[in-house]
Amino acid sequence: MIPLDEFEKEILAEYDNGGLKPSGLSKVKLAKFKATATVTFLKEKRVNIRLTAPDLMDIQARALEEGMPYQTLIASVLHKFVSGRLVERSSNLAPRSNATPRKRGTA
Repeated sequence: MIPLDEFEKEILAEYDNGGLKPSGLSKVKLAKFKATATVTFLKEKRVNIRLTAPDLMDIQARALEEGMPYQTLIASVLHKFVSGRLVERSSNLAPRSNATPRKRGTA
């Protein structure tokens, strides 16, 4: 644990003595500060991945159909996956009408 400086020690002592009082912030202002703090940790990061050329072409085609950049589509799919909102198709459904089955290489 990082040692406390003098100012932090004073705050901790005041807290331990029960001397700290609520800041008087309204619930609206407090919610705004919490939202700002949350957004601070949601900054975008760059990630590089390798995709097969056919997969990238399929992603680009789907993005074009959806009217969005393919990077945005990839980010959206990944976000839905990690948040548990990505729904897998039932195995008895046919693939997209313009999709052509192809042999996949090994990963």
